[in-house]
Amino acid sequence: MEIIFATSNRHKLSEAKGIIGKEVLLITPADLGIIESIPEDAPTLEENALFKARYLWERTGRDVFADDTGLEVEALNGAPGVMSARYASEDCDSGKNMQKLLKELKGISNRKARFRTVVALILNGDTHLFEGVVNGTILEGLSGTGGFGYDPLFLPDGYTKTLAELSYEEKNLISHRGIAMRKLSEFLKTIK
Repeated sequence: MEIIFATSNRHKLSEAKGIIGKEVLLITPADLGIIESIPEDAPTLEENALFKARYLWERTGRDVFADDTGLEVEALNGAPGVMSARYASEDCDSGKNMQKLLKELKGISNRKARFRTVVALILNGDTHLFEGVVNGTILEGLSGTGGFGYDPLFLPDGYTKTLAELSYEEKNLISHRGIAMRKLSEFLKTIK
């Protein structure tokens, strides 16, 4: 089985391949010569994931899945949420996003947060959604050099290491994206 994964993020692609396995060949839009950025300006994670999947399905007619992820901080009313990748500005990086988050949380004791991923799959023209959530706490400073995004600030509930300190395998077992991708993988196994 061959499915397009609507991403240009090599970290996401690597995580997905590790979870889904070799039975499903994941190809990217770039593999098909599609290099333009797909807009991600919908107000929810679900709508962004669906838009990206539909965009590629309409262009290619091929099975496709897309994801969108947000860090939702309780004390910030769910922010940065759908704007997580662009929290500091449209052309920012993870470092700037983390610094803005730390600034917004300065002096706030409630640091509860969750990562949430929604995967939208279009398979044979039918749409399916899968969600993964991991709850945790935002630290007051960065810890760890692995992972990407907000991982050095996020301490998952029940752990003493941030997502950036966990091994690749440990992170995939508990991460929001890992949970959503495993749900996708299990679903794909049922339709073979």
